[in-house]
Amino acid sequence: MLILYIKEIRSFLSSLIGYIAIGVFISMIGTFLWIIPTEAGGANILDNNFANIDPLFSIAPWVYLFLIPAITMRSFSEERKSGTIELLLTRPLTDLQIVLAKYFAGFTLVIISLLPTLIYYYSVHILGFPKGNIDTGGMWGSYIGLLFLGAGFVSIGIFSSAISENQVIAFIIALLLCFFCYIGFDFISQSGMFAKSSGLIKGLGINDHYISMSRGVIDTRDIIYFVSVIAIFNLLTRLVLESRKW
Repeated sequence: MLILYIKEIRSFLSSLIGYIAIGVFISMIGTFLWIIPTEAGGANILDNNFANIDPLFSIAPWVYLFLIPAITMRSFSEERKSGTIELLLTRPLTDLQIVLAKYFAGFTLVIISLLPTLIYYYSVHILGFPKGNIDTGGMWGSYIGLLFLGAGFVSIGIFSSAISENQVIAFIIALLLCFFCYIGFDFISQSGMFAKSSGLIKGLGINDHYISMSRGVIDTRDIIYFVSVIAIFNLLTRLVLESRKW
């Protein structure tokens, strides 16, 4: 399992698309936070005149909607297209171990893409008046929420890659599924079709739990929710792999 995990990371980092995806993520976040001018209360940190990087945690999920499908689209699609999936399934690994190896590799790449954003935190830490005037505790809570959100998106992306041998189709499926799981339930709850259970429906979406964690408060219910989402999609991916043996 460890060998497959390392192989997946090396495969991604050895391709140009990997660096392009991570570079685009960092560039887009930096553009919104530092370059594009906004009015007070907008995303631009310098225009806000407040020592915080809260806009990062509002923008990052939307960029993740494209970045994470780009990271995960090759996971199983490339294996199926090249025919190496059969060789992979004959290795002394269970289907769940194969899924988890690819999942943790994808999640590791998400962490790698997120690490450079700590530069933005350090910049605000230096620019604050007085120096260091930033809510570090709240920031770390928000980072934890973003990691959980990324972990959920990775599980969705791995599943999407498992059901299609075309990387582009896998990317589109992952994008649509991530979008629906992130914000789709909010739209349904606001539609008025389920007025009596709108709160319950909204709670099924990732956004509701991500916002809760982004406040810097780590609630057990939010953690259970994200772990459940990750487990469900990883088990679905395992089911897709097992269906090839039927």
